[in-house]
Amino acid sequence: MLAVIATGVTTAGDTSAPANGKSGFVWKSEVPANCPFGVSKAISGILFTGKSRTYTGADTWYPSWASDDKLYSPFTDGSVNGVFSGSGYNFDQLKKPVTGFAVIEGTDPLHLTITRAGVVEHDPFPYGGQYPCGGLVYNGVWYYGTYALDWYKDPWDILGPFVGFGVSMDLGATWLPETRTALNPIFNESAKDGRPVQMWKMTEKYGKTEYKTVRPGSKIKIGAPHFVDFGKNMMHSPDGKAYMVAHGSTRQDSYNSWAAGDQIYLLRVKPSPQTINTPSAYEFYGGHDANGQAVWTDNFANIKPILEWPDHMGIVTATYIPALKRYIMCVTNGRGPANDGNGPYDTYFLEGSDLTGPWMLVAYLKGFGEQAYFVNLPGKFIGADGKHLWLSYSHGWSHQKVNPPGGNYAWCLQEIKLLEPGGDPTTATKP
Repeated sequence: MLAVIATGVTTAGDTSAPANGKSGFVWKSEVPANCPFGVSKAISGILFTGKSRTYTGADTWYPSWASDDKLYSPFTDGSVNGVFSGSGYNFDQLKKPVTGFAVIEGTDPLHLTITRAGVVEHDPFPYGGQYPCGGLVYNGVWYYGTYALDWYKDPWDILGPFVGFGVSMDLGATWLPETRTALNPIFNESAKDGRPVQMWKMTEKYGKTEYKTVRPGSKIKIGAPHFVDFGKNMMHSPDGKAYMVAHGSTRQDSYNSWAAGDQIYLLRVKPSPQTINTPSAYEFYGGHDANGQAVWTDNFANIKPILEWPDHMGIVTATYIPALKRYIMCVTNGRGPANDGNGPYDTYFLEGSDLTGPWMLVAYLKGFGEQAYFVNLPGKFIGADGKHLWLSYSHGWSHQKVNPPGGNYAWCLQEIKLLEPGGDPTTATKP
């Protein structure tokens, strides 16, 4: 059962000074030779204006813009307004994971206020942790997603299944009893591959045979989905449905972790408290037919990736840009140079006029952050021209070198500008 453990109220943003806005630069795109995407003809690059701000001391921020003009976001593994969240099972102290939630007010990304924070307890068994992923506030109801993880030898190197959604009918004041757990995940995927969670010192409990039901190398397709940002209260959804993108893999020898995968999948649902945890309410992208039309299926077995790039995909988000009538997708390749989950990470941006593709490459930012992750573009902070946006991410959980300035283990915001072909220069190097 979901249980609200604590709540905190107050605080403005931290004391970090925003950059003066005079140190703008274009991050040079360094595209790997095997990149499967064509180059965008609509957007030629990304300029960082130099304006930035950080808030709190926690990561995992995916803000959802609600009809009351507030942002509602998960957070974890740190403190917000004095409320601490840690989503890995602390077996030494026998503490279950908790995931955080926060309410953010304000219209200026440089001067926001976090007015409320709290945490919810979970039981990830038979996995080692349960972490936040996509959240949505729609028509006054908060849908809060979580997914399971295991730690075999590297940091959270086994991507577990998407568990499902917590539901709050009163914007986080209380939460309904959860109907989905790691033992009963919504899409019935499993990553239990016969290996105990060795680091937790509880191999006797976690090594039970009944939780080793999947063949070695089992991979997850829908591990950590994130809602496509359609603006305030999903106002730009094409059909009133909520869409989600998620990274995963089917290749048995792939590095499929919290931050890395081979493929991107797409699913959709008409959100309500009755449908959000009901598998039959969902449709999954299943490829294109002979006429080039997208196929949607209610059979999870027929799901197909919208994108695939072995050893180069990972955490994914997407945002609709109304003025441009295009989507921007943010992808983080979180393997790291040693393929062990440690930084630096690469981040790249794709654009397209339809979620099912085709997707074209805007820029490949090698070593962005240098360890940026959970990258997204909040719809609330998109300029009227569609070209000025604020990049949201966290930085440096294991790799502390900062590039560009303004990154921190926190909620980080960087102002960017999408460049038009033939317009602003696109060859300036990163700082």
